[in-house]
Amino acid sequence: MTAAEPDVVAGGFHLSDRSTAEIDEQESYLVPLTESVRRLLDAVIRTGAGPAEAVAARATIDAITAGLNESAPPGPAGVHYNTEGRSWQWGNAAVGPRNAVAPPLRVRTDPDGVTRGEADLGVAYEGPPNHVHGGVLALLVDHVLGVTASSGRRPTMTGTLTLRYRRPTKLGPVRLEGRIVRQEGVKMFVAAEVLDDEGVTVAAEGIWIVPRWARSRTSSGSERP
Repeated sequence: MTAAEPDVVAGGFHLSDRSTAEIDEQESYLVPLTESVRRLLDAVIRTGAGPAEAVAARATIDAITAGLNESAPPGPAGVHYNTEGRSWQWGNAAVGPRNAVAPPLRVRTDPDGVTRGEADLGVAYEGPPNHVHGGVLALLVDHVLGVTASSGRRPTMTGTLTLRYRRPTKLGPVRLEGRIVRQEGVKMFVAAEVLDDEGVTVAAEGIWIVPRWARSRTSSGSERP
């Protein structure tokens, strides 16, 4: 059984009547399923299986997919939150905990105001041999800077993003660090770096903007530009 469809509020966010305990319980068994699918993706890329084994695996996977789809609501996964202050975005392309395609990125904002991310990137994210695809790095940077710009403040969305690829980033563990440079009205100027075990591989900067629906009103009743 699936929960009732939540109400849609401004900006495409969804208010849910589900409790935090219910969400935690659901994640306790569906997030591990996602990890198994991520391992499946890695295995499909690497496998040297013959025709018979590949056909059998495909039939099994198709049957499992059909069964899971029976309880899957249509449409995008969306962003959800409840009245207890819990929010979740299971399908997020960068960090969705139930999105096996998303890189295994974990992000936190530390007391010093720096947003830090960590990921262990395997062959599913490979571009040049043994190195991470530049587009995947752009995705990770975009997300970390979005968290940086929005931390403790109003929601923000990407306005501009500039990356400088200093050298190739090896597959394996990477770290990201993002920080706020300054704020001008509804614009947040932010910067970030991607690092591997040898130092910085990508430097980035960008502007994140508070969307109109999230802007507070000024004393004159008009929105800030």
